[in-house]
Amino acid sequence: MKTRRVFSAPDIDTAEAALHVALRLGIHPEHASLVGRPEIEMTQMPDAEKERAPTDFVPAAGRGLVGGGAIGLVIGLLAMAIPAAGIPPLAVLLCVVVGATVGGWAAALAGATVPSEVRRDYRAEIDAGQVLVVIDDDDERLLERASQAIAATGTHRLQQVPHGLLH
Repeated sequence: MKTRRVFSAPDIDTAEAALHVALRLGIHPEHASLVGRPEIEMTQMPDAEKERAPTDFVPAAGRGLVGGGAIGLVIGLLAMAIPAAGIPPLAVLLCVVVGATVGGWAAALAGATVPSEVRRDYRAEIDAGQVLVVIDDDDERLLERASQAIAATGTHRLQQVPHGLLH
């Protein structure tokens, strides 16, 4: 399971130095990014360093596909169970496909307007002009080494925001 670490840098130069240190230590480029205010990202950050998914589009679409498909399956099975309806088994498959398509489409549209988890959790730091350095990895030892090196560049580690039903 990937673990995320988020660091706050006072400016883009410090953030880029921290990001390059993490990459040199072995953090994969797709698991490291910078997040900042829109005007900083547009004018000062190279595209390769920006957060890959600034919105919740892809995760929302996935949840919509699963949810819509499940609802389509339930509706199809219920319709098939009613003898008067005369629904063939193939129609259940059609209900699943239509449900997944509509669910995925609707959820993706909604997710496109929702900022990513990092942007939601650390909005105050971003609004204050800080540039966030975000790294993710499965290897806890690599993350710890990278975290120490990133902190040495002049950034400070931010507390992880708990998520889930129990927090």
